[in-house]
Amino acid sequence: MKNPFDGKEIWFLTGSQDLYGPETLEQVAEQAKEVVSHLDGAEAIPVKISWRPTLKDRDAIRDEMLAANADPNCIGVITWMHTFSPAKMWILGLAALDKPMLHLHTQASMELPWATIDMDYMNLNQSAHGDREFAYIASRLGKARRTVVGHASTPQVHEKIGTWARAAAGWDALHHLTLARFGDNMRYVAVTEGDKTEAELKLGVAVNTWGVNELVEAVEAVEESAIDQLAAEYEELYDVAAELRKGGERHESLRYGARQELGLRSFLESGDFGAFTTNFQDLGALKQLPGLAVQRLMADGYGFGAEGDWKTAILVRVAKIMGYGLPGGASLMEDYVYEMTPGNEKILGAHMLEVCPSLTTAKPKLEIHPLGIGGKEDPVRLVFTADSGPALVIAMSDMRERFRLIMNIVENVEPDAPLPKLPVARAVWVPEPDFATSAECWLTAGAAHHTVMTTATTREMWEDLAEMAAMELAVIDADTTARGFARNLRLEHVWHRATQGI
Repeated sequence: MKNPFDGKEIWFLTGSQDLYGPETLEQVAEQAKEVVSHLDGAEAIPVKISWRPTLKDRDAIRDEMLAANADPNCIGVITWMHTFSPAKMWILGLAALDKPMLHLHTQASMELPWATIDMDYMNLNQSAHGDREFAYIASRLGKARRTVVGHASTPQVHEKIGTWARAAAGWDALHHLTLARFGDNMRYVAVTEGDKTEAELKLGVAVNTWGVNELVEAVEAVEESAIDQLAAEYEELYDVAAELRKGGERHESLRYGARQELGLRSFLESGDFGAFTTNFQDLGALKQLPGLAVQRLMADGYGFGAEGDWKTAILVRVAKIMGYGLPGGASLMEDYVYEMTPGNEKILGAHMLEVCPSLTTAKPKLEIHPLGIGGKEDPVRLVFTADSGPALVIAMSDMRERFRLIMNIVENVEPDAPLPKLPVARAVWVPEPDFATSAECWLTAGAAHHTVMTTATTREMWEDLAEMAAMELAVIDADTTARGFARNLRLEHVWHRATQGI
């Protein structure tokens, strides 16, 4: 996957005014550059932080915000009122800003020089004053933002800004995402439906359909030498079943899996697609349901949704962007069956074939087994169990006038026993706060059975993304109660209805 942060930047905007004179404003600019030096290049912040000239009047502020909107490399702005910047100057600029905003409440020096403080020092270093003025007008205008408090040199501030920056990169990626649906969604399935027009309006994602036969043409056009090379790569990377290896009786099935991957990859690259869907009810002349191909494309950063579920494909893609470079991964997931023994409840999730190997650090097995659905040849697939550790399970539901995100905090665990007869990739998890409450809340929210499981991103990243998108986010965590969750859903429903306008 190409680094999604390359070439992207966040503008650092410093507020002041002409009242203080040129000497003070020179100090303001220099100290703002020092703050930026603490942030730019910090390990936890994956995006370049770019200093911008001090903003001192409303026309300059508005022009800067419009410039940020127009610059495709700018994915957001950080604002800091170094001195006192009368907030009425910011009204038109804040109203014009379309990019995500973070308000950094800091000051140039960490420690106060108690023995030498005079009024000149107080007038220069009055962020405690200026940021309160700025925050008031941002609240008065209802401007969505993330507020971070602390000295710019501290790891805690770097972590918070880095989290927000990853969400901003995800938001930016959504606005450049084109998603290819190969065929339609699975017949009669409700949660795979949704308003694609609203998705483009609210999220920036272009969702369109291509006939499966167009994919078939790309698959059939793959050169034999490329298949040879990729099949050999499989044998190096994975624990390949003997029957699939070169010389094995089913090696041609492995080669067809390689053909599918190469055809899919070329189609997606030629159309600059970042996500896609397939549907086992609409495979045309494809000989196998794409399993291995989908798994490997997800591992390379593509979003994917099964049965035409484009909403989940969007979630997988944005999870890949926000989690880039962090330990763990992201994948299509589906709640399948439960362990319901009292005191030992857990969920076994999988899909027919398509779970991304980024969820494991172990060497996956590459196997072939019958698939009693779809009416095609036996497909090849990677088989593994997701690593133990913290994870998030997130779904997107179309609630008519809005999209709702539902998140459950979970812990991936080892299966209670080996699974020798389950020939698919899978994850086993314990949901917070407990199995019954989690399932009740999930059902109450109308959350989908298709999800993204992510072990790289954090709750805070999704909270920031939801704020940027003005999207409802319902979280099921250790503190959740079924009654409180249902009440919050009703309040969210009223709030979103009230803020939609006429």
